[in-house]
Amino acid sequence: MAFSHRIAALAAVVAIPLGIAATSFALTDQPKSPEVPPRVELDSGSPTPTPTRPAPTPTPSDEVVSRPPVTDSPASDDDDDASDDDRGEPGDDG
Repeated sequence: MAFSHRIAALAAVVAIPLGIAATSFALTDQPKSPEVPPRVELDSGSPTPTPTRPAPTPTPSDEVVSRPPVTDSPASDDDDDASDDDRGEPGDDG
């Protein structure tokens, strides 16, 4: 009897989602094919001229800025490091 309960549970696990999918498919509307007009007519008039505008003025983001000078020292090196004071270099007060 336990075997038949397992078969019934397995059948329910398979049959319920399949039933939902079949019902959903049956109730959906089929998409209509697009309607194409039998003849397309183009406007035969001349195109309207586009208005001429003056050249746009450059915005501040368009300005050219020169590059900073190239140095041999690394960019993260600054003069007032705490580790520089412990070296005992000439001119240090420490």
